[in-house]
Amino acid sequence: MNKTQIVIATLLTCCVMCGHITFAHDAIDAKSTSATQPVKDPQAIEQSMKKLFDKPDAPLNVASISIEGGYAVAGWIQDQRGGRALLKRENGLWSIAVCGGDGLKQASVLAQAGLPQKNADRLAQKVRQTESKLAPEQLKKFSLFEGMMKVDNATHGHDGDHHKR
Repeated sequence: MNKTQIVIATLLTCCVMCGHITFAHDAIDAKSTSATQPVKDPQAIEQSMKKLFDKPDAPLNVASISIEGGYAVAGWIQDQRGGRALLKRENGLWSIAVCGGDGLKQASVLAQAGLPQKNADRLAQKVRQTESKLAPEQLKKFSLFEGMMKVDNATHGHDGDHHKR
């Protein structure tokens, strides 16, 4: 073994013993952008949204998630209100780009929000397919969010009042 191989073997051994391999593996999984999404993406999306908007007296229910590449549309319900969120994956993390209602089911609106047209078409189709399996009451709540609101990632500490329009 040459010096480089010895250094790599030593670092690898230290990482395994200290438990850092698990962290590295999770980071690699989270950054995956292959056509077959990692199993963790839906859970990461739900956790990201709940972290922002879940409240003890008003839990957030993420009722549907459709993913296309590095973009997703999630339907949410909180109290008697609801809506949809367009999320984007950057550096392995999901963040909300836009909150809206029925517009986030339309490819033209998704393209206006920044998705390449091909991705917008596929995501809109996936949203329709996923939501076709939901109860009509849930879909009505997704439609309650009026207009569109761009979400600035720097302000994710806001209180989430727009969920209670």
